[in-house]
Amino acid sequence: MIKLERATKHVKLKGLSKPIIDDVSFVIPRGKSVGLLGRNGAGKSTLLQLIAGTQNLDSGRIIRQGKISWPLGFQGSFQGALSGEQNVRFVARIYGVESEELVAYVADFAELGPFFHAPVQTYSSGMKARLAFGVSMGIKFDYYLVDEITAVGDTNFKRKSQTVFRERLANSDVIMVSHSGGTLREYCTSGIVLEKGKLTYYSELSDAISIHEQNMRG
Repeated sequence: MIKLERATKHVKLKGLSKPIIDDVSFVIPRGKSVGLLGRNGAGKSTLLQLIAGTQNLDSGRIIRQGKISWPLGFQGSFQGALSGEQNVRFVARIYGVESEELVAYVADFAELGPFFHAPVQTYSSGMKARLAFGVSMGIKFDYYLVDEITAVGDTNFKRKSQTVFRERLANSDVIMVSHSGGTLREYCTSGIVLEKGKLTYYSELSDAISIHEQNMRG
């Protein structure tokens, strides 16, 4: 379960303070794979980072029961001066998993070759994404947070990534942001619409998509 209690977060936009979530009390139940929908700039990525704990609320609190991933499309948490391997070891310590096992898994999965031992600041965006996805798949989470990406790389790598991701979701939930209704339908059964700082849950994803499309026309 993920529970927001009177949660508020503002961001600065062109010098003005804009509410991403505004005094929101809300529960995301366990056992649901959820698509997160909202307008461009509504704050969907920020909300994922708040749930992950990589950003802090202005007020209120978020109660997390279960192990929650960082947003899979977000690679800003890596330390650029450290190598991929060193970053993986750091993540292993944070999440309390066996370092050598995680390093071996990510080295094999991410297919970075010698770059795995090079500073992350020398990586292309695709290499960073593969590293981030590999680390995420190497740790078993109760919730996977996905920001616009489920697989990266060439066709074979994408196929491998999708296969592993589906295996993980057999025992885990996903909260996914995507502009693709097809992608959401593939992975999610229910939906949350973020509109003007408020969250509304829909047990049927199709209802959430319909409301979101109405909002976009409004």
